Amino acid sequence: MTTAEERAELARTVRSVLDRESGPESVRAAIDAPRGYDEKLWSVLCEQVGVTALAIPERYGGFGAGIRELQAVAEELARGVTPSPLLGSTLATQALLVSGDDDAGARLLPELAAGSRIGALGWVNASGRWDPERTAYTARPRGDGYVVDGTAHYVLDGDTAEILLVLADCAGELGLFEVAPASARRVHTVSMDGTRRFATVALDAAPAWRIGGDVRQALASVRDTACAVLAAEQVGAAAEALALTVAYSKERVQFGRPIGSFQALKHRMADMHMLVEAARSACYAAGDALDAGSPEAPDAALTAKVYCSEAFETVAAEMIQLHGGIAITWEHDAHLYFKRAHSSSQLFGMPHEHLARR
Repeated sequence: MTTAEERAELARTVRSVLDRESGPESVRAAIDAPRGYDEKLWSVLCEQVGVTALAIPERYGGFGAGIRELQAVAEELARGVTPSPLLGSTLATQALLVSGDDDAGARLLPELAAGSRIGALGWVNASGRWDPERTAYTARPRGDGYVVDGTAHYVLDGDTAEILLVLADCAGELGLFEVAPASARRVHTVSMDGTRRFATVALDAAPAWRIGGDVRQALASVRDTACAVLAAEQVGAAAEALALTVAYSKERVQFGRPIGSFQALKHRMADMHMLVEAARSACYAAGDALDAGSPEAPDAALTAKVYCSEAFETVAAEMIQLHGGIAITWEHDAHLYFKRAHSSSQLFGMPHEHLARR
């Protein structure tokens, strides 16, 4: 486990790469790129920083770090709403790790750690519920292997990933299966948030290889980890949205004064600051609990998912309001943060769905 100083240095390194290799124009270009992200930037982050290797054990070619390190990277990437396959590949990686299948891990995880291949995990049906008890696919034995049927929606990077994993009901168990991407019908799904790439992945008696045994009990921890990393994204994006709003309030002059000098707007930005800092605390608490294997980890991840979703949505809405008419123009970045906020709130389950689990 790394120290707080090492995590801060990791964050500074990622920020330095983004400052050098990315920017508002690059983000817009990445949205329209064939894979939905800047492949050159992603290559630098993987090869020079090792972002995909962080939470993978050393025996599989990773660094053996934890969720807090992944959060540090996700937080920096989200400041500029930088499109990347980090979250989707993390989901696939965590599913492999909880399967307990060492042979599959030795075969697939080194490539995921190097970032040379991207992973995707098919899970939910059209209802969009990320439920550890249910999945969009069914599997049945055929010959020496299995075949899988079904259609999963909202698969992160599902149309471009080179390693395609799916969760499927199989004789009363919930199994993890590897499917050859060429045997799937993969269609990019255009969503409100152009910085996040989704796909629909349909399988029709697709040959599959089972990985591990029944993962039903372990799947909740995969969702908790995904929520904790997503929370870091929400914190990073909310913090930057606040910073951009404060900077604008110092530049925009009305009635002969910067609008940031008006007491009512000071109060609103102070409230935004409190939301961001409280969200940051909830996010980090979830990462620490997951890394420690604490029995409080599920509740901490739930808290982070709910609070960070609501905080980011509030800050993004205030960003629109406090920027006035300029924030609803396509050329301004505010709409990217606003769309990311609402998209992220629904990913891995909406806040009210998580609260219903209490």
